[in-house]
Amino acid sequence: MKAMCSIVLMVIGLNTMAQSLCLPGELRCEYIAHPLGIDEAHPRFTWQLKDARKGARQMAYRVIVGTDSLAVSQGKGNCWQTDPVPSDRQLVVYQGKPLQAFTRYYYAVQVWDKDNQASLLSPVSFFETGTMNNANWQGAWISDSRDINTKPAPYFRKTFSLNKKIRSARAYIAVAGLYELYLNGNRIGDHHLDPMYTRFDRRTLYLTHDVTAALQNGKNVIGVLLGNGWYNHQSTAVWYFHEAPWRNRPTFCLDLRITYEDGSIETITSGKDWKTSLSPVIFNSIYTGEQYDARLEQPGWSEAAFDDSKWKEVIYRATPSANIVAQVMQPIRVIDTIPARSVYAFNDTTFVFDLGRNIAGISRLAVNAPAGTVFRLKHGERLRPDGHVDQSNIDVHYRPVGTADPFGTDIYITSGKGVESFMPRFNYKGFQYIEVTSSIPVKLAKEDLTGYFMHSDVPPVGRVTTSNPTINKIWQATNNSYLSNLYGYPTDCPQREKNGWTGDAHINSETGLYNFDGITIYEKWLADHRDEQQPNGVLPAIIPTSGWGYEWANGPDWTSTIAIIPWNIYLFYGDTSLLGRCYENIKRYVDHIDQSYPTGLTTWGLGDWVPVKSKSPVELTSSIYYFTDASILAKAAHILGHSADEEKYNALAIKIKNAINNKYLNRVTGIYGSGTQTELSFPLCWNVVPDSLVTKVAANLANRVQADSNRLDVGLLGTKSILNALSENGYADLAYKLAARETFPSWGWWIVNGATTLYENWKIDAASDISLNHIMFGEIGAWFYKALGGIKPDPNNPGFKKMILQPHFITALNQVEVKHESPYGTIVSSWKRVGKKIIYNVVIPPNSTATLILNNKIQPLEAGMYTFEVGSKK
Repeated sequence: MKAMCSIVLMVIGLNTMAQSLCLPGELRCEYIAHPLGIDEAHPRFTWQLKDARKGARQMAYRVIVGTDSLAVSQGKGNCWQTDPVPSDRQLVVYQGKPLQAFTRYYYAVQVWDKDNQASLLSPVSFFETGTMNNANWQGAWISDSRDINTKPAPYFRKTFSLNKKIRSARAYIAVAGLYELYLNGNRIGDHHLDPMYTRFDRRTLYLTHDVTAALQNGKNVIGVLLGNGWYNHQSTAVWYFHEAPWRNRPTFCLDLRITYEDGSIETITSGKDWKTSLSPVIFNSIYTGEQYDARLEQPGWSEAAFDDSKWKEVIYRATPSANIVAQVMQPIRVIDTIPARSVYAFNDTTFVFDLGRNIAGISRLAVNAPAGTVFRLKHGERLRPDGHVDQSNIDVHYRPVGTADPFGTDIYITSGKGVESFMPRFNYKGFQYIEVTSSIPVKLAKEDLTGYFMHSDVPPVGRVTTSNPTINKIWQATNNSYLSNLYGYPTDCPQREKNGWTGDAHINSETGLYNFDGITIYEKWLADHRDEQQPNGVLPAIIPTSGWGYEWANGPDWTSTIAIIPWNIYLFYGDTSLLGRCYENIKRYVDHIDQSYPTGLTTWGLGDWVPVKSKSPVELTSSIYYFTDASILAKAAHILGHSADEEKYNALAIKIKNAINNKYLNRVTGIYGSGTQTELSFPLCWNVVPDSLVTKVAANLANRVQADSNRLDVGLLGTKSILNALSENGYADLAYKLAARETFPSWGWWIVNGATTLYENWKIDAASDISLNHIMFGEIGAWFYKALGGIKPDPNNPGFKKMILQPHFITALNQVEVKHESPYGTIVSSWKRVGKKIIYNVVIPPNSTATLILNNKIQPLEAGMYTFEVGSKK
């Protein structure tokens, strides 16, 4: 059937919540709670309202910012204190006195509620500025050498004495490469793989650490261990990172700024008075693995009493780039600890551990063996028929020189000093299985190996639960793959490539934003885009890049990231900042396509990558993305007040749309091209179909799917469009059949065959393109929110200030609950079948509204909790 039977909608009551005062809370600065070391001169403040009353809204607000926390708590700010501003905005940009470097600022918010009653002041929050300007750095860039071929990672240390009472201390450290920071024998922080990967010769990141508690009276020592990361890529693969123009031996610059109780300030800096030595990390590659010789350990190397008389002098190094900026984003952390589920011993030197699920991250091995015993930890996603780890699906792009750098393999050489453990510092992998081999017979139990799921620590903001366990597992597997591919930038896979493939990222950006608060990651990555864009507007297919990807795979079907992701950030957060930063870049990109393809049609792109069987014309899919980019640019011009551009790019979008339809649309039959699933769903999904033909094209799509035995016949691009095109045009039940299918080809096919992540290929036994942890087919994760829960942002009131609620009550489902934590609070769209009726529950957070659409009936909703009864009428 085209749709469910007609329904009768009856409001059976508003769940009146207990009266409570309106109070602002959940304060954030630059989308981070209590950020340290920001460089933004005009930071953004956001908050939410706690107000359980029906129709709760904000009529006005007041922001207080100052350097005295007590004064701010009393509503007085010496930096910025607004009068009450009549506005319902909960995103405000700082407009006070110029912010000073190295300063803690306190801020609070007061609001006026729906009755124009003033709230209490919010709890006081704070942020700290960092260097704010490159001129404020005092330290020098230092390293141990300039030799890119030196394998061991270098240690650095400096001793100093403190004799006054400390009020606070901050370590500011900028690094080309990766680092771990130590003070008096203790590692500082819980981050991993800092700083995040950038185009190092155009933008270098620094971090700020609160090290007050790590310092002591008397003698102190600060230590740094540097890793290669992407800066000095010593492994060789097809993307030429070993030939990157920035490549050099890792280097760093550090300022330890100490403020004493008497108000005086002392800065301990990196310079020629530091000393260096090679570490037991005898090799490290972000791409392949890490090697550690515990016999070379120098116990106490980062402690004050250590004798460093045999250590060498450091050397000065040039600044990697002229653009040293703060890293203000969710860091990479170990998020989940996964004990080995089982271990199989082939003999007393070979063991295979199974974590029971596929992850991205690292493993820790605990052993007790004589000094010099060599353990090799080979990581992989699958096993060969003989039970050994099989890397043939993930090592295909590796081009090793010799055998000293095995793919996906850590090597640990024991010290022989009792029980010892190893966990890599400067590498991560994608894996489920670890094959451990020992150079001598040993005993290992499953408790001796642990996996650690590691990724950018983006807060979860979504939840999907249904009555179908397979759907629930698909949602979880999608999130697992999304997070496995979030390491300060979105990647395609965590094992074979670790590349920031643009196409995978924009197609799955909605999935990410419905499920996780990822704005800080995307804002950083779009800065990478701006660094990588050529003057003529061209972007590479992978970002960041050593230079690979400017000549292949970078058409609009992939590199439309420059337009689509800023637009989605605007829709989900109501924040125009990223659109504004990228506006000129989007223009250069669209203008380049216009100049290169003046007809409005472009053949530039890869097309519907890894399709089931049918191939769709690249010109059709790429031209539709070109249309989308031009449309986004026109809308951005309107939002940002560029009226001439708005007119120009609206006209260009119409030209492109007409060119597509004139060539590919048969207006009599309503068929695009040869009528494949991608050819029909893509124009529907991206609003290319003329209004008068939408119904006909949608019916053709439904007929095509049914003719294909209700099986998917799409590739990467088609997965973005197929489910949405069906559910948005009256065929939600049919879309659900595709989503919930458990036979080939489908997401459920992977799940019933044991998948805990999404795969790269519909065929589990494919000969190539068969990573088992790939996010590219992850749009289904967003579709759960858009179709089953019906939660969508309203482009005219973005950030879920006003949302559209249009759930589809799927015949084959008995229950659905979808939650999304919007900038205004938690949205809930939940329904279940009770007899012949459906009970539908909705929660609209304070200061937001919704347009509810059920059975083509439109009803406005204000903030509050609602219950609807939807009944069948035969």
